[in-house]
Amino acid sequence: MVQAIRLSAVKLKAVTLFKSASIITAFTLLSRITGLVREQLMATLFGASSMTDAFNVAFRLPNMFRRLFAEGAFSQAFVPVLGQSKVNDGDTATHQLVSRVATVLFCVLVLTCIIGVVAAPVLVWIMASGLQQDPRGFEAGVLMARWMFPYIGFMSLVALGAGVLNTYKKFAVPAFTPVLLNVCMISAAWLGAPWFKSLGIEPIYAMAAGVMLGGLLQLAMQLYALSKIGMSPELNFSASGIRSAWADAGVRRVATLMLPALLGVSVAHISAIINLQIASHLQAGSISWMGYAERFMEFPTALLGVALGVVLTPRLVAAKASNDAAEYSAMIDWGLRLVVLLAVPCTVALLLFAKPLVATLYHYGVFSNHDVNQVTTPLMGYAVGLIGLIAIKILAPGFYASQDMKTPVKIAIAVLIITQLLNLVLVPIFAHAGLALSIGLGALINALWLLIGLIRRGSYQPVGGWGKFISQVLFASALLAGFLWFANQHFDWTGLRSDIWMRIVLLSGVITASIAIYFVAIVATGVNLKALLKRQ
Repeated sequence: MVQAIRLSAVKLKAVTLFKSASIITAFTLLSRITGLVREQLMATLFGASSMTDAFNVAFRLPNMFRRLFAEGAFSQAFVPVLGQSKVNDGDTATHQLVSRVATVLFCVLVLTCIIGVVAAPVLVWIMASGLQQDPRGFEAGVLMARWMFPYIGFMSLVALGAGVLNTYKKFAVPAFTPVLLNVCMISAAWLGAPWFKSLGIEPIYAMAAGVMLGGLLQLAMQLYALSKIGMSPELNFSASGIRSAWADAGVRRVATLMLPALLGVSVAHISAIINLQIASHLQAGSISWMGYAERFMEFPTALLGVALGVVLTPRLVAAKASNDAAEYSAMIDWGLRLVVLLAVPCTVALLLFAKPLVATLYHYGVFSNHDVNQVTTPLMGYAVGLIGLIAIKILAPGFYASQDMKTPVKIAIAVLIITQLLNLVLVPIFAHAGLALSIGLGALINALWLLIGLIRRGSYQPVGGWGKFISQVLFASALLAGFLWFANQHFDWTGLRSDIWMRIVLLSGVITASIAIYFVAIVATGVNLKALLKRQ
């Protein structure tokens, strides 16, 4: 009887885990679809030029700091401490921790935004000094960076709210809020850009206004969601309030954990800055071409990697706090199996079918045949490392849940060095596509290193059957590869520019058939998808 009750509890937990991941995936899919619409409008209206490069550099500045502090080091340090407080101390103490962390974070953000606005010319030069090849582009980059830098303030507070909501298993709002940014930027491109042009203002500046409005709306939605669960931060900016907030043991613990996490995330951003700097000295438009390719990569990395990472992290923290090593290992194994099941066919699709995807999405307006080719090659480079990029989202939380920030940092530093050595070889051969290929190869190395580390320390013990499972996935992927190769060769995807709807219908048909071919083959080889998805 007891055994039956335990089995039922495990099954219920598995269903809940998959349901949570499904909710995040659904809203993330909506976010990525609206993101693709945003990129499509930008490609159609602005193409790839020094001005689009300037916007991309300016937008990357607050985004880089957001990922560095908010979604990076801060979230990695805050979520484990928050989860531990919820399990051990209760909701009242957890709310006090949230309020004190928010007070300190807000003060830091105000100072950061002021410094960022003042230092914008230096920051843009550090990010992409090659923009100075076109003085107009460099000046536009500085101006837009100043407009958009306060976005980091909005998004850092959004990251705090998302950490609280995810810990309390309220996944929908954090997953949905990025849609608001995309909607605002779509409106800016569709309505704002023509209006700016009629006023004699550079149309690309409308995109900066859209970013700021999107950040404000995201923060407003998060604050409303926090109020519904009684976790709205109570900020105290008096001298005594700030002192007591900083003296709080939980706040100090978050700050302590942030230091190594900050170093680890910084390594990734240092690599990104180096790559951006290199791209700025290549052909004009290189930064934009890589940006359009990255948007494609966000589909699989966000739909699977981010969703699973968000769902697994608080559960891994809870498993560690409860000393449940079996549950901890089982969750990692489940996540990795889903990565292999879904990332391998995505990799095949992006390698063999990149050009039709790029042409169908972007090949309109001022976006030329040359632009299609220039986006296709870095997309294929990124695709090489897709499995690694997604697996990192599963493996890294395995260390963070144990409050071990140092090991991922050491690995990240080594991978940074390896990536830049690859750039020395690949960029002279493949130009901006070489940068993407280096990132892809580096991601594979990073993921493999993290995996070996978890296995060696005994935190993760792979469940049996991996060899058979990988063989089944490779067989189904081989069938998929043959079909996609045929579809790529049989139709002139750029030549179909004059028949937009025919190209869209063809692509939809190929994607539908590809999904059917892969999953029919998977089931035919004996993979029990229902059992896998429910982690039974």
